Amino acid sequence: MDFLLLAAAVTLASFGFIAGRLRAEQFSFSGDIHPNSRPNAHGYFVLMWSLVPVVLIGLGYVLFGEGASRAILRSELPEGFSILTPGELTTYLDTVARAARMPDFLSGERVFDTVTERYGEIRGTVNMVTLLAACALSVAGMFVARRCLSPGFRARQHVESGIEWFLFLCAAVAIATTVGIVASLVFESLRFFSEVPVWDFVLGTRWNAQTNAEFGALPLFFGTFMISFFAMMIAAPVGLYAAIYLSEYASSQVRAIIKPVLEVLAGIPTVVYGFFALLVIAPAVRSVALWINQMLIAWGLADGAVLAAQPTSALAAGIVMGIMVIPFVSSLSDDVIRAVPQSLRDGAYAMGATKSEAVRQVIVPAALPGIIAALLLAVSRAIGETMIVVMAAGQRAQISTDPTSDLTTITVQIVALLTGESEFDSPKTLSAFALGLVLFIVTLLFNLVAINVVKRFREKYE
Repeated sequence: MDFLLLAAAVTLASFGFIAGRLRAEQFSFSGDIHPNSRPNAHGYFVLMWSLVPVVLIGLGYVLFGEGASRAILRSELPEGFSILTPGELTTYLDTVARAARMPDFLSGERVFDTVTERYGEIRGTVNMVTLLAACALSVAGMFVARRCLSPGFRARQHVESGIEWFLFLCAAVAIATTVGIVASLVFESLRFFSEVPVWDFVLGTRWNAQTNAEFGALPLFFGTFMISFFAMMIAAPVGLYAAIYLSEYASSQVRAIIKPVLEVLAGIPTVVYGFFALLVIAPAVRSVALWINQMLIAWGLADGAVLAAQPTSALAAGIVMGIMVIPFVSSLSDDVIRAVPQSLRDGAYAMGATKSEAVRQVIVPAALPGIIAALLLAVSRAIGETMIVVMAAGQRAQISTDPTSDLTTITVQIVALLTGESEFDSPKTLSAFALGLVLFIVTLLFNLVAINVVKRFREKYE
C-alpha cells in the first residue's frame, strides 16, 4: 500500500507539472501576452496542488489506518471475545495482523482463520478507499490549480510561499517531536512518582526494580558519571591533541592518512567495541588489578585485596568508550581550529611567538567555543552509550569508587526495564521513564553549562 501511494503521488505530481507547464506555454504563444511567471513556475504550482492531497491522505493512513481496521474488526468479533481483557484482545489482534499462530487463551483454529480472513478483507477495503480518495483529491486539486492559471497569475510567488510553508512544517515537526518526547517522559514520570517518592528515587542507594521493591537510582547516576568520566579522561586529551597536531603540525600527506583512520573509529558498531572491551581490555584491567593487589600485600601495605578486580569493570568500559568518542572530539576540534583565520597566526608569528606559543595563546583560545561544543557532544555520546556498558561494565547497581568493580548505568537499566513482558502500568516499567527524564535533564544542564562557558570565554577577532 505504501508503494502504491508513493507511485500515485509521483505519477499525479508529474501529470500536474506537465499540465501546468503546457497551460503556461499556451499563454506565451498567444502573441503580445507576457505571463507574470515562467512556465516552470506554473508547472510547480499545479504539481504542489496535486501532491499535497496525496501526502495528507498518506499521512492519515499511516497514523490511523491500522487503528481503523482493528476497530472495525473488534466491533465484528463474536460475543465469546468479550471475556478477553483489553491486553489479551490487543495481543490477539496483533497475532491476526501478523497471520501468526493463535494465542493459548483462544481455541479452535477455524475461528482464528475466519478472523484472519475478515481482517484481510477489512484491511484491503481500507487500503482501496485510501488509494481512491488520494487519487480523487489529487486530480481535483490538479484541475482547480490549472483553472487558476492565467497570464497575470503570480505562480512563482505562490510556489515560494508553499516552499516556505514546507520548511516551516519541517521545523515544526522537529519542535513537536521534542515536545512530544518531553511530554511523554514527564507524564509517565509523574505516574511513577505518584507511587514512589521523588527523594527516595533520587537519593536512594538501593536499586532492585525487577521486583518492584527498591527504586533508589543513586547507584545508576554514580555508575553513569563514573564511566563517562573515565571515557572523557581518554577522549578529551587524545582527541584535542590529535586535532592540534593534524591542523597545525601534520603535513598534507600525513593528514590525508591519519584523519580518515581516526574517523573510521566513529563508524565501528558499538557491539564491536563491546566485544573488544570484554575480550581484551577487561582481562587486561583485571590482570593489572590483581598484580597491584599482590604487590601491596607483598610490601605489607595491605592485609588483603584492595581492588575488586572483577571480570567486568567500570574502568574497562570507560577506556573503550573513550576510544569510541575520540573521533567526535578530534574531527570537530580539527575543523574548528582550521577555521581560525590565518591572519591570527601571522600576527602571532610577527610578534615573535613560536608555533607552540601561537597554538597555546592564540589559536586554541580563538577556537575554544567550538572545542567546548565538541567535548559536550562527546560527553553526551558517552552518557548515552549502552552496549559497551552491558558487555564490559556489568549490571550491578552499586556505589563503589573502585574502578575495577562492575557498575551499571541509566541507559542499561532503561533497556532492562523495557524488555520482557511486565505490565506497562507497573512501577518497574514506569521507572524507566523517570530514568529517561533524569537523563534528559542532565543533558540539558550540560548544554546550559556549555553555553555559559562559551559566552564567558569567547574571544572576538576582527
